[in-house]
Amino acid sequence: MTTTILTGIGRLVTHDPAQADHATAASDATTRSTSATMPGLGAGLDNAWLVVDGSHVAATGDGIPPAADTRIDLGGRAVIPGFVDSHTHLVFAGDRSAEFAARMAGADYEAGGITTTMAATATASDADLRRLLQGRVAASRAAGITTREIKSGYAGTVDGEARLLRLAGEVTDHTTYLGAHVVPPGHVGDTDDYVDVVTGPMLAACAPLATSIDVFCEVGAFDRDQSLAVLRAGRAAGLVPRVHANQLGPGPGVAVAVEVEAASADHCTHLTDDDVAALAGSDTVATLLPATDFSTRQPYPDARRLVDAGATVALATNANPGSSHTTSMGFVLALAVRDCHLTVDEAIWAATMGGARSLRRDDIGHLRPGAIADLAVLDAPGPSHFVYRPGMPVVMATIEAGQLVAGSWPAPA
Repeated sequence: MTTTILTGIGRLVTHDPAQADHATAASDATTRSTSATMPGLGAGLDNAWLVVDGSHVAATGDGIPPAADTRIDLGGRAVIPGFVDSHTHLVFAGDRSAEFAARMAGADYEAGGITTTMAATATASDADLRRLLQGRVAASRAAGITTREIKSGYAGTVDGEARLLRLAGEVTDHTTYLGAHVVPPGHVGDTDDYVDVVTGPMLAACAPLATSIDVFCEVGAFDRDQSLAVLRAGRAAGLVPRVHANQLGPGPGVAVAVEVEAASADHCTHLTDDDVAALAGSDTVATLLPATDFSTRQPYPDARRLVDAGATVALATNANPGSSHTTSMGFVLALAVRDCHLTVDEAIWAATMGGARSLRRDDIGHLRPGAIADLAVLDAPGPSHFVYRPGMPVVMATIEAGQLVAGSWPAPA
């Protein structure tokens, strides 16, 4: 198998606890204080090299690099694990910019806007949806994202939800059945009847096409009992539970997620002390989506409170047409540091290792030997430039499983 060595790496972020002694001095105190929930935080090497053997990381180190078939000198640029975007809604058609403009003029954000996207998606052909999806995946790769979860939820019908999952499955191994996104127009006024569809014929059609199941547990969508019914049915069908939780206000979402041992509770904008304690005492990841709070003018989630309590935190884009129309993880990092009170190291960890934990993967999100060679080469000496230079194109090249999928890097030496 062909080996490639990247040399001249200014800062190599590995998340390898064995390299914790190489963490920057600025990160040491944070590394010690969050070692339980963010192992390997700040760990990495300066003036480093990394060997890729086929699709996996073979070795990392500093000092004199070993021999390899191909050698690429990065000239002092940083390398980080590829971002793991564990919450997206990338299969859709239509435009909701007017809704966004209205929000900026003072209108409230409400879950019902999703039905606008449902109508546009229903009239789009498979070819159109595939073209739009591929464009969004390309944009996410350019932003350094190497793994992405994609949800259904913009159909509200048995055949429509299955169609969205089939399309999502063409570009990711992490597909989530979100039939319980909102109550579609044909079932308004009888949510329990729609839950019977979601847990019955729709689940039967969608379970073979999905790895997870999700529910929007929120006022205006699905209440506690309805959410539990959806998640328990999905788990019985072999799907991993996830929950849209506590986005628009305090509610039962986090408690529901912990009760069903969900992989993640996503949004977590409005949390009580009991919610924080429940997350800290469980394996459920708190996945924060600050680009959504930016777009909807909601309060930002308090990541500092979660991390200090011992909860595992992830960051994701929530790329969707209504409340977070972005695939820029760099933008998410900037918001997480400035407004959610994470350090840069914590934000990078949450967008890589945290996302991997949300997807229950241990072979991505880090660059320890044996990991899949998913990584981003930065046109910067370190990852702080995502926050230091917000909105700038910091990612120079994105590599998935050892293959360049976006950007470029220097010619082999």
